[in-house]
Order: sequence, then structure tokens, then C-alpha cells
Amino acid sequence: MNDYVPTGGVDDEIHALRTQLTALESDPDNLDLWDKHINSAEKVEGGLSRNSNPQALSLARESFERLLHRSPLFFGYWKKYAEDEFVISGTESAEMVYERGIAANPHSVDLWAEYCRFKMDTCHNLDVVREHFERASHAVGIDFMSHPFWDKYIEFETRQEAHTRVFALLVRICRIPLHQYSRYYEKLRAMAHTLPLTDIATPEDLTRIQAEVQAESAAHGVTSRPELEVERDVRAKIDAMYYDVFTATANEVNNRWTYESELGHQYFTTLPIQHAQLNGWRKYLDFEEAGRDYERIKFLYERCVNTCALYDEFWYRFARWMSTQPGKEEEVRHIYVQAAFLVPASRPGIRLQWAYFEESNGRVDVARDIHAGILNKLPDCTEVIISWAHLERRQGGPDAAIQVLRDHIEAPTVNLFTKAMLVAEWAMLLWKAKGSAEQARGVFVKNAQWYGDSRLFWEKWFKFELEQPTETEGEETTARRVKHVYDEFRRRSRLSAAVKRDLGKIYLDFLVHRGGKDAMKEFLEVDRAVFGSAAVAALSVNEQNGEAGADLDEETLKKAETRLFFFYDHEEQNSAATGPADYE
Repeated sequence: MNDYVPTGGVDDEIHALRTQLTALESDPDNLDLWDKHINSAEKVEGGLSRNSNPQALSLARESFERLLHRSPLFFGYWKKYAEDEFVISGTESAEMVYERGIAANPHSVDLWAEYCRFKMDTCHNLDVVREHFERASHAVGIDFMSHPFWDKYIEFETRQEAHTRVFALLVRICRIPLHQYSRYYEKLRAMAHTLPLTDIATPEDLTRIQAEVQAESAAHGVTSRPELEVERDVRAKIDAMYYDVFTATANEVNNRWTYESELGHQYFTTLPIQHAQLNGWRKYLDFEEAGRDYERIKFLYERCVNTCALYDEFWYRFARWMSTQPGKEEEVRHIYVQAAFLVPASRPGIRLQWAYFEESNGRVDVARDIHAGILNKLPDCTEVIISWAHLERRQGGPDAAIQVLRDHIEAPTVNLFTKAMLVAEWAMLLWKAKGSAEQARGVFVKNAQWYGDSRLFWEKWFKFELEQPTETEGEETTARRVKHVYDEFRRRSRLSAAVKRDLGKIYLDFLVHRGGKDAMKEFLEVDRAVFGSAAVAALSVNEQNGEAGADLDEETLKKAETRLFFFYDHEEQNSAATGPADYE
């Protein structure tokens, strides 16, 4: 795998490239391997051209397509792909690649700047090129680091010797808080001295300023002045007007400078981002939201989710903010669609939030389809199955929800421990949604023999019995039933000692707070069994009569002891954390 380009003929090179692609199928996130592979594909036969071997061309395209389908935010590879297509097939093919790249990276300054350069060099219709630059300006023009794009736009108009257009661009740019704002202002001041008055101020501003100069002269008793002297005063006032613009822009830049300096790299990467950088984005978003400028807030969010695409929190935050804006349902939907395309399916939370959004807007079938789509990739995902069940409960009642659970319990793609969680959820639905405690208890009792190694199964059963109303059952009946759960758990479970202690504490707490006059005898026996040494615990009757069987292996035990958390069980962000931030 180290020698990416063999010294043999083209057939050997192509064979080596196919071998690399096969290797990448098993390690698709290895960006170093992808980079070496793409470079090798571009060097077949000494470099791709119109006359290259058709297999080599096909393989190069396949390599780009595979990588960019998986990681569409890698804007640099879109540039390389477009450049190769221009060499191989010409302008039209290259433009199609650029358009696809822009669709995937609509706010990439570098990609837009490169695309604009391409249009400058290949299109001879000036109006078409200008339309292209304007399209780009709406996409990236207010980016703090958008100077490469603006420089290219100015270069284009300068080539045409369109000095008035260049000056108008500079006036426009000087109103935007950019990293290099002062450079554009100095260029504007220098250029203003070379152009006629009508080119450096709007008709309205020019009329106003000329009237001011005339009024000032009249106030000093001067009725007639040389034309050059009047023009000098008018230019001075125009210069002062632009200085005020510069000062206002400088203030906006200073307000943002600290935030921008904390963002680090501003491009997508599959590597974890530093906590400090994520904190920088959070603070910057807080700042812009406080300003209530819709376009600036929206653009900053779009920059953020491009760089931090693998961090769900920013997608949630973007969607929540957009949902507060009137009439923006489609925009919110678009955010969820983007997130679903970029966030790995192994973290289904943002997709479930999307499903809830669609359900809230009456698009129940779409919500169902989203659940089904997740389960197509994660057929064993408890959170999604339970979410789907409750969608059906809300829309069709408890029987519809139970049917979803039963369908997945019977599915061969669902593992034993997921089924245990679904059975427990089924029982809880029978109790809470249908009001039948007896049916719910029957589900627990019947299934204890199959799911005795599931932590969640026992937690749910304990919860169920502990929450039964004592006014109808009586405390003695409740105590007997809770003891039955404990005895069954001790007899059937092969969970780790730590988890057994956690579950044992539930029963100990019950005995202390709700037990009868003889409860402390039971308490001490349970305490010995759960917290005693191995020798002491072995004397427990439950331990002596256990039916659990052989210990679980490490991997199975991990599944057995999995806790169920839903995506909205958010952890608070630790602003003091350092180092790379895990996005799992």
C-alpha cells in the first residue's frame, strides 16, 4: 500500500489503483489514503489528459465520486476534480463539477473564488461573468475572510478597465466587516482622487454635499469661488463621508475580531475539533444573535455547520434559531435535511428531531419515513424503535404502538438485548397507556426467562412495581411483588457485580422507606448478598440456588448493561474543557 504508483505499464498502474480502492472500502475514513490514492490516479501515464487510457479516466472519476459522495464538504477535492475535468473534457464538464461542488459547499470562499477564476478565464460574455460574481457575492460576500473572492472580483473589473465599477465595488466592500477591510479603504481613497465626482458619490450624496459647500460659502459671505476650489471642498466632504463608513466598519470588525481569532481552522475535517474552537463558535453565535441581524446570524450558522458538521449541537441550535423566525418552515426543513446528510447515521438524534418537526407540521407519513430510513441503516437501534412506537401511539393509540414494538421484537435483525428493552417498553405501555397493570406484569413475568441478562429489563420491572398505587394493592402486596422482582433478578441475571449492586440498591431503598416491621431482616440479607465479600455472598440462598448459568463474555456483558438514553438527554457543555472534542 505504500507504493501507490508502480513502475510498470498502465495496466499495472490501474491494477494498483483498484487494489487501493478495495483497501479504502474497509478504511473509508482514512483521509491520508484517499489523498495518496487521488494523487496516484491523477498521475497514471504521467498525468491525465484527453488521450489517457479510458480505464484510467474512468478510475480517476470513480475515485473522486466515491470520496466526494462520502465527504461532500471536502472543497479542495472538488477543485481538483474540476481542474482534471477541464483538462480531460473541457469547459462544460468542469463547470458541472464546480456546480456540484458549490451545491455541496455553498459558503466556501475558496471554492467560489476558484470557480470565479475559471469563469473569468473561460467565458467571454462579460454580463454572464458579472452575474456569476454577483451570485458568489450573495453566497460568501459577508464572510469575514472573503477577501480572496473580492480580490478576484476587483481583478475582473480591473481587467475590463471598468474603473467606475471597481470603485463601486470598493464602496460596497468597505461597508462589510472583513479581515482586510482597511486595505480596501486605502484603495478606495487612492482611487477617489483619480475619478470624476459623479463616479465617486451617488447623485443624491453629491447633490447634498454640493449644497452643503455652497451653504458654507454663503455663510461666510462668499458668493463666487473658483470651480477647482469648490471641487476640492466637495472631495474633502466625500472623503469624510467614506471615512465615517470606514470608522463604522472598523467598529464592526473590532467587535468580531476576538471571536474570529478563536475559531481556528474554518473548513470541514473528519478530525475532532478543539474544545476552545467549539467554545469560540458558541460565543460568536451568541454575539450575532444578540444583534438580531437575520442575514448575519444565518450566515454565521452556515459557516459554523460547515466547519462543525459532525457536531450535532450546532445543527440543533441552527434549527431552533431558524424556527423562531416567522415563515421559515422550509428553511428549518432544509437545515434538517442537510444535517441528516452529513451527521453519521450512528447518531440518529438530529434525524429524530427532524421527524418530530415533520410530525408537528402534520406530515406524519414523512415522520414515519424518517424513522424507517434510520432503521434501514440501524435496524437494532432501540431509541429509534421506541420513538417510532410512540409516534404511532400519538397518532393511532397504544395498540398501534405495541404493534411496532412486537414487529421489531420478532424481527431477526434485532438482538436479544434490544428485544429486552422493547419488551419492557411494551409492558410499560400496557400499564401507562392502556391502564392494565395485570397485563403489564404478565409481560414482565413471562419474559424474565428470556431477558434476565438485561439491565434495563430489571430497571423497568422494578419501576413498574414501585409505582403501583398502594391504596388499591396495599403495601404488603407491593412488598411481595417487589421482592419477587428482586428474587427473579438474583436468580436469573448474569450481570456484573457493579450492576447487581446498583439494582440491589433499588430494593434496599424500598425496604428502608416502605418496608414493614420485619423489613430489616430482609435488608441485612440483601446487603450481605449484594455488598458482602465473595465468601459471604455465596452463603446467600439466592446465590446457592441461582439458575443464571455461565458468565457472559465481555462484549455480551457490555450490551447487557447498556443504558438507554434519548437524544434529548443533552449533557451540559463544559466550557472549561480542553483538547479535542469527541463528537460521538
